[in-house]
Amino acid sequence: MTAASATAGRRAGRTAAFATLFRALTRRGRPGEPGPVERFRALPAMAGDAWRGTYPHLGGGRVALFLLALAYLVSPIDLVPEAFLTVFGLGDDAVVAMWLGGALLVEADRYLGWRRTAPVVVDGQVQVDRT
Repeated sequence: MTAASATAGRRAGRTAAFATLFRALTRRGRPGEPGPVERFRALPAMAGDAWRGTYPHLGGGRVALFLLALAYLVSPIDLVPEAFLTVFGLGDDAVVAMWLGGALLVEADRYLGWRRTAPVVVDGQVQVDRT
């Protein structure tokens, strides 16, 4: 791998992180679709349904990526580059944080759509509307 291709790969990763977060925050859907605040509030319910296995669209690999990104952000191992490189050392953390925020908001939007249409069984009868 050459230095130029490595730089291009990092630039593509930053661009994808920015694009994901921008798309998640500015997505304008039809009236009645969830906004960023509603998607953010749905994250605990989404995590709970994924943990119980009732939300089939959030697989273990995706959850592992979310947890890995979160661990990277809170890990003290990365503090040394920030101490020496100041603003430039925070760049990798910013890219990971943007990807994580955007990916979680996009996944929460998908979860809320699934939740609106997923059938629920109550006392042996199937109900579609969860509201």
